[in-house]
Amino acid sequence: MALASQDCQRTVGLKLEMEDFAGKGLPRIGGIAALLAGLFFRRNLGAELSLLKEFGLITAGPTAPPTTVPGWLTLLQSDPVVGLTWLNVFDLLNYALVGVMFLTLFVTLRRVNRSVMGLAVGLGLIGITIYFISNQALPLLSLSHQYAAATAAAQRSRLLADGQTLLAIQQFSSFGRYLSLLFVAMAGLLTSMVMLRSNVFNRATAYVGMLAAVLDLAYCLAIRLMPAVDGERLGLCFIPAAGLCLMTWHILIGQRLYRQGRFAGETQLQHS
Repeated sequence: MALASQDCQRTVGLKLEMEDFAGKGLPRIGGIAALLAGLFFRRNLGAELSLLKEFGLITAGPTAPPTTVPGWLTLLQSDPVVGLTWLNVFDLLNYALVGVMFLTLFVTLRRVNRSVMGLAVGLGLIGITIYFISNQALPLLSLSHQYAAATAAAQRSRLLADGQTLLAIQQFSSFGRYLSLLFVAMAGLLTSMVMLRSNVFNRATAYVGMLAAVLDLAYCLAIRLMPAVDGERLGLCFIPAAGLCLMTWHILIGQRLYRQGRFAGETQLQHS
């Protein structure tokens, strides 16, 4: 009987700790992740860097991405931040943070509509996984270190061949990036629709998220259903607006989640 009572107490204590984490700790973590995704690790920072260099706002380093494998390997050694930015490594950070945000939103909104939020999180995580598989920035960085340390001509030739393969995957994995954007946009749209029925987020946050998702989906449709040149030109009109809306959505979500976690913590202290 005593052992059974102890097991029961441990189970109750673990449940309370999990509820405390879900009510206070998890919203704070998700809020910080959303804020970081919106403010610092946005998508397409490589495109922003190219624009800044094109307009002369940043003059240090190369003005355009390299076009050869040796050029990329050299750049990743001499200026890894610039090289990794052009290889969209910060998109990996963005998607990782967005994944944490989606998981937090599922816990926050599951009582409103569990099935839709489950579908949204599933689509979001699938899209994030696809992007991680498609991006070759970190393997290319590792290869650049090996290339810099190599002394034998045969070894350097083999590394250049490996670099050519990785760069080809990076440049021609557009379908993977397309699927990733499509799934994450669908996840954002479903999540925003659930937000409209919740008391946690206001309507402005939901509408901004819906607009960002619709613009991303419009880009996906444009580049698939229209001729290549026209679709790409039309799609480029959607991306800047979608990026601005997405950044705003992440910041609004981050603020609300962090405040929710902080309020839960203050309420717990008042009742203790």
